[in-house]
Amino acid sequence: MKIQEVIDRILAYHPQFPADYAGCDGFKCGDPQAECTGVITAISATIDVIRTAIEKNCNLIVVHEPTFYSTPDYAGWRADFKNEVYEEKAKLLSDHGICVWRDHDHMHAHQPDGIFTGVIKWMGWEQYQKPVPEGIPFSFYFEIPETTVKDMGELLKEKLRLNGLRYIGDPDGVIRKIALVGHLCVNAFGTDHEDENGYLHEYATEVIRLMENGVDAIIPGEVIDWTAVSYIRDAHMLGKNKTIYNVGHYNWEEPGMWYAQQWIQELVGNEVPVIFVPAGDIYQFM
Repeated sequence: MKIQEVIDRILAYHPQFPADYAGCDGFKCGDPQAECTGVITAISATIDVIRTAIEKNCNLIVVHEPTFYSTPDYAGWRADFKNEVYEEKAKLLSDHGICVWRDHDHMHAHQPDGIFTGVIKWMGWEQYQKPVPEGIPFSFYFEIPETTVKDMGELLKEKLRLNGLRYIGDPDGVIRKIALVGHLCVNAFGTDHEDENGYLHEYATEVIRLMENGVDAIIPGEVIDWTAVSYIRDAHMLGKNKTIYNVGHYNWEEPGMWYAQQWIQELVGNEVPVIFVPAGDIYQFM
């Protein structure tokens, strides 16, 4: 089976995109016509993930996040200066005939979301999931058995293999209602606008609405400090039971690639092996 045949099966599994789709998904390096010796699924093609692919004799790495350090995720380096890290990484991939193929937009296009289906399964929270009270996009809501802020933090560190965890909240505070939410950053998901009445609508504002309506804790992707994070800090200072766990974007979405290993293996059957390789916590803590 050629690498391109593996990708064709993946694309047939995904929701269909327009023929003129020009997003970030696609090949970042390698020869799609090479025979596939094995597939690695990983959140990102880190150097250690590439080394594991070499060790396991897998020449296709399916990733969710960028490979060569740019938001558009070009198949190469386009800045106007020499990047030795890029050059060494590209050479490592080339020397071992490895293809990297990004699967981001297609995974998130599934209903339910293909990445967070994996996150929810990894956490074991399927039985606790409820409809999002306010129906805001890119969010998942759960009513879990009562636990404390500290115990939930310990669970997240264990399940996500974290080296540490940033959070705001009372360690002894009680959590019953928790939401996974999207990125709390400027113009997240293109939502920022004022309506005809002058009311501001931001994704972070909608997350605050969730918390004002009873959600005890949130776990977001990327964050900035001046919207929902500051709201939660002030709420905590006022003695309110509100918590945020800042686990990190890659750490939080990585279980989606554990799930991808399962459905990709089903697509290719016994023709090639498919192996999930965790990239590990992106951060260390002093």
